Amino acid sequence: MNLPKELKYSEEHEWVKDEGEKKVRIGITDFAQSELGDIVFVELPEIGDTLQANEPFGSVESVKTVSELYAPVNGKVVEVNGELEDSPELVNESPYEKGWMIVVEMEDPSELENLLSPEKYAEMYGEDGQ
Repeated sequence: MNLPKELKYSEEHEWVKDEGEKKVRIGITDFAQSELGDIVFVELPEIGDTLQANEPFGSVESVKTVSELYAPVNGKVVEVNGELEDSPELVNESPYEKGWMIVVEMEDPSELENLLSPEKYAEMYGEDGQ
């Protein structure tokens, strides 16, 4: 399982990268994209939308299913990866780099402490998905 050490993770399979200045970049984990299969459509919020932690903020559609995306933190969307509109496969090809989804300005940066370390995420969702 590919879990970059500098990221935090949610139980709903989102990764969070601290960008500084209360901003975080969010996407789905390598594990999540591999479970979904080939991603054909990504629905994301608009810039300026407010997100509530643990509430849906968009969805990912694959050839197998549609899965909701859950906000790992509270905050306002300040950037959206527009490339995913025409190239949703970037989530499969590069989930931690080109396949990022949104940048959120957090209300409270201490929320990052509630997220999982790479080790804890791997322990919860090992290679077998248990």
